[in-house]
Parts: sequence; C-alpha cells; structure tokens
Amino acid sequence: LHYQPQVDLISGRIVGVEALLRWTHQTLGSVPPSEFVPIAEDTGLIVPLGRWVLREALEQLRAWSAARECRGLGTVTINISPVQFGDPNFVEDVRCALQDSGVEPSAVCLELTESALMQGPSRTIDVLTDLRSLGVYIGIDDFGTGHSSLARLRDLPVEILKIDRSFVDGLGRDGHESAIVASIMSLAFAMGLHAIAEGVEQPAQAKALTRLGCTTAQGYLFSAAQPPSALPALCGTRLWR
Repeated sequence: LHYQPQVDLISGRIVGVEALLRWTHQTLGSVPPSEFVPIAEDTGLIVPLGRWVLREALEQLRAWSAARECRGLGTVTINISPVQFGDPNFVEDVRCALQDSGVEPSAVCLELTESALMQGPSRTIDVLTDLRSLGVYIGIDDFGTGHSSLARLRDLPVEILKIDRSFVDGLGRDGHESAIVASIMSLAFAMGLHAIAEGVEQPAQAKALTRLGCTTAQGYLFSAAQPPSALPALCGTRLWR
C-alpha cells in the first residue's frame, strides 16, 4: 500500500490520505491497478485482498499515531470493490479490523464508486447503515460519472463526494467543466456533504477549486502516492501555498 495525501487548499497541509494498491512484479515490473484489480475481481481474490488492504491501512494509521507521526492526519480513505462490498461478511470484516487495530472509526472513510452504490438499492442502504453504525464515514468515488439519481443519493447515508478527475482536468480552461464542478459543490453544500477533488495536477485547477468552494484535493500537484515511510516528512510541510 502507498498513500496519496489529501490536502487542505487553504492551509496547504495534509488532512488525510488515500490508501492505494501497488504491485511490483519480479518479471513484469510495475503492474498498474487497472490491470490487476479486474483480474482479482473476476477470480474472487479481491475479497481477501480487500480484507488485507483494510487491515494494513488501519495498522499503518495506528503505527503513525503510536509514534506520534503524521500529526494533523485526519482520515485514511480505503477503496472498496463492488465485489468486496457484496460479500456477506463485509460489515463483520470492517468491525473486526477496527477492533483489532484500535483505530477510531471516525478516522476511516470507506469509498465506493457511484455505480456500485446504485446496485441492489435495499441491500446497499442496509449495509451502509450498518457501516455508519460502526462509526466509519462513507464516500462516493468518481462522482458524476455513474448513473445515480438525486432521489437515490438523498437516501444513501454518505458524507463525502469525490469529484472525478475528468471534471477537474478542464478547470481553468473549460467553462463546461467549471459549471459541472460548481454544480457538484452546490449539491454537496445543500446536502451537508464534504467534497474532495481528485486528479489535481495544475495550480490553475487548485485555484479554481478554491474559488468554487472546494477546500480539499489530491493529485500530483501536491504529491503522488508515497510509501508509508515518506508520510511523516510530508505531514510536516505545506504542499500547497
């Protein structure tokens, strides 16, 4: 697991991280998640792999806390595969991981894609409600690219909307993209949700996000995903000025 900082656009400091899988194969070299995650989903290996990611990320958060490193680090975001979310033992896996690590549930955000949350509406709401009862936060990844309705979004117990990088890419030069991001921000404000922009690579994008009211972002402008050992030094610096 590597961790990409999520940065407060006002202070420039890290307020969270997203745990991201990396695989360096002995002969293939670096294999991107876009290649190995679908295979893991097709074979069912994503369930034990996702369980490992959950536990590893929580243990890392606990280790940083015990060493008094990464002060100011608010949350760790963990991506959940639709296959993993559909596993009948998923909620119990989360409960056990929280209990074994001793991490505060409020320091954990479980992130699912918009499309995944729109499947099986009754069960989805039941599972999300059970997860919220544990104290963790729920985020919607790639918001605006799926097939959700506002009525469904209203019924889901979520707290965070992740603005997709495809919308962020055109900020500062494309009026349509700015209008879409402004609409997402208005929706988030109206529903009491927190918005995070991903894929920020240019200063103009970060400045546009600030003007639109988005205060948290992640992307190569601030930092690529880093190994755990690199985070303490980053937490002590401003990544955006």
